[in-house]
Amino acid sequence: MTIDRRTFVASMGAMMAAGSVAGLARAAQVRKAGLQLYTVREIFQNDPVGTLEKVARIGYREVEFGGGNYDKMDPALLRRTMDRLQLSAPSLHISYDVLLTRFPDAVKMAKTLGADTIVMPWLPPELRTDAGFGGVVENMNRFAKQAREAGLGLAYHNHDFEFTTRFGGTSLYDRLVAGTDPSLVKLELDLYWAVHAGEDADKLITRLGSRLYAFHVKDMRADKAMTAVGTGTIDFAGLFKLPGASGVRHFYVENDEAPAPYLPDITTSFRNLRALRF
Repeated sequence: MTIDRRTFVASMGAMMAAGSVAGLARAAQVRKAGLQLYTVREIFQNDPVGTLEKVARIGYREVEFGGGNYDKMDPALLRRTMDRLQLSAPSLHISYDVLLTRFPDAVKMAKTLGADTIVMPWLPPELRTDAGFGGVVENMNRFAKQAREAGLGLAYHNHDFEFTTRFGGTSLYDRLVAGTDPSLVKLELDLYWAVHAGEDADKLITRLGSRLYAFHVKDMRADKAMTAVGTGTIDFAGLFKLPGASGVRHFYVENDEAPAPYLPDITTSFRNLRALRF
């Protein structure tokens, strides 16, 4: 059968269009957008139930507890509220001091809130020394074993100092990665702080790979200030489609510097995160 040029061109165009549609259909997206509640800490600490209701109304399906004095609240009340709103809290931030001195309390809090992972969120300056951080690495392995025995996971959340503080030419972050058991200690990668520290996020995600548990999705303006997701310079879609990111289970919006009244900022972040295709 002879095909004239016009028919051939039309057929090719249809095939290309079909391929594009199929490609769009296969594109991944963040199906359960999460929110790190530290973003709304000021309103959460004054009205935790009302704040969770507003967060759920925006469309968030997951939250991560951190800040806002949540640890001084009734965890059973928080859990009942989340169950009513069809929210879940896969993880929560618990300070190094509490993990060091009151680990059973941390486990009880996590289980009451329905979390499967405890995240160590921050280190005071005195632990960012050569000797101090050595103790942190050792204890992270111990915490992770204790967490596993309790049926929980453990992860470390970074800021920028882990990348910029070096001893003997090695960054604190590299020491953490090398010195902790990869089968036990996972990593919650705060993308803003990694980029802020000058890290190549593509290479970092590729290197960390299967150790990545969650992302903190926090955008950065050209002047390095924090901003709502999708209004800054970080190419989240490009990062999320990397093979190293394929095992990431949770995507938590966070903006430490969200302007009051906070809800418009987290609404913008939610909409832009859900609109991503990668």
